Amino acid sequence: MITFFIGMTLLILGGAAYGKICERVIGPDDRPTPAVRLEDGVDYVPMKKWKNGLIQLLNIAGTGPIFGPIQGILFGPIAFLTIPIGCVLGGAFHDYMSGMISVRQDGAQMPSLIQKYLGKYTYVVYNIFICVLLVLVGAVFIYTPGDLFVTQILKTDSSITNPVLWIVYGIIFIYYIIATLFPVDKIIGRIYQIFGAILLLSAVGVSVGIFAKGYPLDELWDIGVFGVHPQGLHFIPIFFVTVACGIVSGFHSTQSTLVARTIEHEKDGRMVYYNMMILEGFIAMVWAAAAMGAMKLGLADAATSATEMVGIVAGDLLGVVGGMIAITGIIVLPITSGDTALRSMRLIIADALHIDQSKRKNRLLIALAIFVLVAALLLFSKMDADGFQILWRYFAWANQVIAVFAFAMIAVYMRGEMQKKKLYLMALLPGIFYMFVVTSFILNAEIGFHLPWTASYILAGLLSVLYVFGILCAGKKEGIRGKTS
Repeated sequence: MITFFIGMTLLILGGAAYGKICERVIGPDDRPTPAVRLEDGVDYVPMKKWKNGLIQLLNIAGTGPIFGPIQGILFGPIAFLTIPIGCVLGGAFHDYMSGMISVRQDGAQMPSLIQKYLGKYTYVVYNIFICVLLVLVGAVFIYTPGDLFVTQILKTDSSITNPVLWIVYGIIFIYYIIATLFPVDKIIGRIYQIFGAILLLSAVGVSVGIFAKGYPLDELWDIGVFGVHPQGLHFIPIFFVTVACGIVSGFHSTQSTLVARTIEHEKDGRMVYYNMMILEGFIAMVWAAAAMGAMKLGLADAATSATEMVGIVAGDLLGVVGGMIAITGIIVLPITSGDTALRSMRLIIADALHIDQSKRKNRLLIALAIFVLVAALLLFSKMDADGFQILWRYFAWANQVIAVFAFAMIAVYMRGEMQKKKLYLMALLPGIFYMFVVTSFILNAEIGFHLPWTASYILAGLLSVLYVFGILCAGKKEGIRGKTS
């Protein structure tokens, strides 16, 4: 367990140190936040730090920090180091800066920030990706909690012909509609305390169970740095697309800007954004360790999916009652991401089309259009045998593409308005890495161009160079604008 403990130390101590550095870079002060200055009782609503922290955590913690690490641990114990390092230097920084820049820009959502700092053409491309991603999130996060509830709680099948499944889907759908339309503090702000408690209790319970049961964990030096994946998959980029939410997730930036409209004080940002991502990294580490231990003990031999693995691990580590609580927490996770994903999409569309969201009729019309698309994707995923897998692959890839845009926006902001000529590398370096990841993945993948790995890596390297060139050009223009404004 030495590698696991080293990783946990990097996550906790590294997060504390780098989080403080990030806070000094942005320099939070006592200026009135958008939630205070622009309060409208719907989206701009001042909320306490602890409540915002729970909302942010549950917004960003979908099935990713559980299902992703369960699949990612197949690469070996290297995951125990790449998860915390990536979380501290990449994911937590990404979430914190996205949220704080939004706070400084009147609670602007990501598309508006992309347009301002990266230009109108990049804005058009980004809007296409973000709308696709958020619709996919809505569909995937109805599918996964619905199927989990039906198979793990009700102990019945999740086939398209089972009416119980569609009743469960319908209940989740209704909740999403309510959460999308009503003021943020009336629905989301009131129930997330309960969801947050379930999430944290299940994560802590699994972590304690790993040691109490003596789950064996591989060490880095025993099987090699990168190990051998059972299917021979390449560590870069497959691992970083698979383990998204525990390391870096572009979806998080859309949630950080959503919460930016409820931040009461700028100094709350580090706890609400940075520390909540560190906590998600902890959840990812725990489930990665649990999955590895279960596989080494042979407990997971009967599992045919990550969903079944969750049930086996939860039952063995926590018993019948504790396992049921843990599974309930995992069912809650995607629901608490799906509701705010669709809420974010409503805000993005409204901002792009300049539609007043203080009127209920306007909110309803946009929401209906969104939910028609989500319902169509959900139906496709159940009717086609490979439908869900296709959706999930595109969702995972698009998620990381969005992060590439976010890192670029942050880098340009730091070079321009903040005049951080050297510190902008904090955003540029992870942005370059993820540009290489997403381009090499789609160039090689069957859902993409299906090129050989060598060609994919070479082209991805060239595209990453162009990415740097584009940021430097945009940063130069932004620097001139920032000085003269």
